[in-house]
Amino acid sequence: MSDNNAAINEELTMFKDMVLRFMDQEILPHYSKWEDDHHMPREVWHTMGRAGMLLVDMPEKYGAADASFDVCQMIQEEMCRLGLHSLATGYNIHANIVAPYLLNIGTEEQKDYWLPKMATGEVLTALAMTEPNAGSDVAGMKTNAVKEGDSYILNGSKVFITNGNQANMIIVCAKTDPKAGAKGVSLFLVDTSLPGFSTGKPIHKIGQHSSDTGELFFENMKIPANALLGEEGRGFAYLMQELPRERLGCAVQAIGHAQGALDLTIDYVTQRKAFGQTVGQFQNTRFKLAECQTELEMCKALLEKHMDKFSRDEMTVTDAAMLKLAATEMQLKMVNECLQLFGGYGYTDEYPISRFYRDARVQTIYAGSSEIMKEVIARGMLGR
Repeated sequence: MSDNNAAINEELTMFKDMVLRFMDQEILPHYSKWEDDHHMPREVWHTMGRAGMLLVDMPEKYGAADASFDVCQMIQEEMCRLGLHSLATGYNIHANIVAPYLLNIGTEEQKDYWLPKMATGEVLTALAMTEPNAGSDVAGMKTNAVKEGDSYILNGSKVFITNGNQANMIIVCAKTDPKAGAKGVSLFLVDTSLPGFSTGKPIHKIGQHSSDTGELFFENMKIPANALLGEEGRGFAYLMQELPRERLGCAVQAIGHAQGALDLTIDYVTQRKAFGQTVGQFQNTRFKLAECQTELEMCKALLEKHMDKFSRDEMTVTDAAMLKLAATEMQLKMVNECLQLFGGYGYTDEYPISRFYRDARVQTIYAGSSEIMKEVIARGMLGR
């Protein structure tokens, strides 16, 4: 093992111990109530900020921990293993997606202003791409921003936006040149305290109940010209540049979530008895668990390969698509098999496996559906 790998492993161990203590003390005692209420208090993000869990892999000069990329992914994986998928989804957007957009594309002024506030939890963030009539079709979006002097006037709406109702700043994708298709898309750092911004009722979902999912409206919203993130008209290119990390994060969550479901199931089948023996002694149960473990290990190996490629800045859009496709499809299949082994109890809210089942379903939809992933992979193979 190289000195660098040893240092990363030591750092991961240190942070993991801290993360597990934090979850045990600050999150797990309240999480079921948040899920029942379909609401996670905004204070959670302040608490996470005080614990040093936000933006862990951002530079120290922005008030972050300057830890390795692996630490940020480990936090998501542990959240999902513990069944905290709603929290992990919001965390992924704020710390694993929006923060890198700012770090990689933003001006020093933008980074100095937003990143320290994001690290403390004072500012919660979101990314707004999807529209009511334009999901994966970014080029077909209708939200627009018109330049007027030293400002832009923003109009339009977005839907299914994680952290949308509570966010203080949102990266908004908008058309600055409606005739240019994908080349007419720009990104803006939108301060939600400005006039012209509003939200609809929180969207209730099949799973991830306490994850804040909102519908956003921009009505003649005047935003300063320095809210432009990067260059005008390069928004689609920036999205393609940053999507691999987002999809890698989805795969990390899938693997953590699947591991958590498997742990619950192993514990259940070794205790539950039927026909004079434990459920775990039936051949069908043993074979199903063996299949689950094998598929999980294969996805872990694929993740390790692409985490390494990402660290060398070599992971391609096609790599990320294959990883997300494999990991999230495995996750859905695995939690389904696990719930089946619980029998009727698995279909009740009393047993956490039911929440694992519900929460997993969206993983093959957001950040690019499995169908889109297959198309991306095929284009990479066929060159068109």
